[in-house]
Amino acid sequence: MINFLKKTHDIEKTKIVSLPLYMIAPNPNQPRQYFDEKAMDKLKNSILEYGLIQPITVRRRGGEYELVAGERRFRAMQMAGFDEIPAVVINVDEDKSAIMALLENLQREDLSFFEVAESYKNLIREQGMTQTELALRVGKSQSSVANKMRLLRLPSLVKKMIRDYDLTERHARALLLLSDEDKQLEAVKIVCRDNLSVQQTEELVRKMRKEKVKPIDKLRVTTANDVKVFKNTVKRAVDMMTKSGIDAQLEENSFDWGTECTIKIKKQK
Repeated sequence: MINFLKKTHDIEKTKIVSLPLYMIAPNPNQPRQYFDEKAMDKLKNSILEYGLIQPITVRRRGGEYELVAGERRFRAMQMAGFDEIPAVVINVDEDKSAIMALLENLQREDLSFFEVAESYKNLIREQGMTQTELALRVGKSQSSVANKMRLLRLPSLVKKMIRDYDLTERHARALLLLSDEDKQLEAVKIVCRDNLSVQQTEELVRKMRKEKVKPIDKLRVTTANDVKVFKNTVKRAVDMMTKSGIDAQLEENSFDWGTECTIKIKKQK
């Protein structure tokens, strides 16, 4: 990234300045879309204890500034209650600012593969680049850029489940081979339920394309009351195990797509 920076901007006297937070606008081309609350809280506490070790990077826009790189640090400083933040002011246009924001996150390996793919799409659309030109700018092959962007074909709910269950990019690529959204959702539920590896997921997809995989739910749920009945049945089963001396717990987690129920049974000695 150092060579790229030397070619794309001039640092104003190579010094760090202190800027009011209210004078800094977010980068409209920020590739990061998801900010983990626990990670942000950890960064905030680190800043409160040790201070901000690495300044953010900004560019001038009229009488104010716009973030180029360092949005997590910027947000954490806001969370910590600071009024000012250390910053390095650079002279770049919007195109180079977008590329730099992406490069910083790519080199830190902070972005999810969906965020990288979305950034590629935005740069191509808004900056008028071809896939080949973008690949040269970010130091990737054209096929790597193309493969990342193909992931955006997955429906939003499928992508959210992949993120929630922390599946890999190769899992996501395997699901692309299923053209039907219902089958993709069915497959991702099986992958998460059975903790399937990439190879097992690819085999599952091959079988589903041949229509050899049965639906994972044999019970037909038609109303909210049906769901309530099933959940109560699960709770009663856990209660019975507990009364029998088995250390069992039922955990419920709510997501946009619904509720996940997990039964945890402690290993018997």
